[in-house]
Amino acid sequence: MAVSKKTTKQFNRLSMAAENYLVSIYQLDELGIRVTNTQLAEQLKRLPEREELGTTLPSIGGMIRRLVREQLVEMLPDKDVSLTSRGREIAEKLVRRQRLAKRMVVDLLGLEPHKAHEEAHRLEHAISDELATKIAARLDNPTTCPFGHPIPGSGFVRDKLTVPLDKVNTGNTVNIDRIPEDDPELLKYFVENSIMPGVVAVIKDASPYRGVITLRANKNDIVISYEISKRIWVTPIGVRKKD
Repeated sequence: MAVSKKTTKQFNRLSMAAENYLVSIYQLDELGIRVTNTQLAEQLKRLPEREELGTTLPSIGGMIRRLVREQLVEMLPDKDVSLTSRGREIAEKLVRRQRLAKRMVVDLLGLEPHKAHEEAHRLEHAISDELATKIAARLDNPTTCPFGHPIPGSGFVRDKLTVPLDKVNTGNTVNIDRIPEDDPELLKYFVENSIMPGVVAVIKDASPYRGVITLRANKNDIVISYEISKRIWVTPIGVRKKD
């Protein structure tokens, strides 16, 4: 995809904070979550502490107004935040670099998966387009990060039946498609309990009234909150998803 000189210039002068906002907005939109200031605050809290981003509503409102002025985001009539075409182009570059960095540190350097998010954040702001292309080639052009999230520009196409875990009924067998990528402690829990992309699991009990879902994978029972289950995407195997 060709990048205009104007867009490249805009990209080069962005602050790290602005980049983090664009990535966070992109990730929420990717998950089908409404991008409100409140949801954005929660997403930003998942970034490594060293990023030192303000997550109060006033600070978020100030940054959003700045991004609107720079024509990188727009406010919709319902007060949701949406990336402009320029903002999305920049966000895709950053997300591509971040997810390739995760692949690199896990697949090439052998870093423990739950540590990949923070390391990738250190790298995403520094990796050039040329280096990203070389990393992708060295990794045999992967289409997802180690946690199942698509790498922009890789040509990845997700199964149309793939849905958030909270949309599937008790008793269904599913293939884990992607898991949250931005919480080291949660990732460690998933890795230790074999909740990773490609793993087949059975929904042993989905109890909205208790607020938890119990999965059975590799002879282990794993309990997950409904809030987290909205960020785990799965593909039902041989059954219909919940209406």
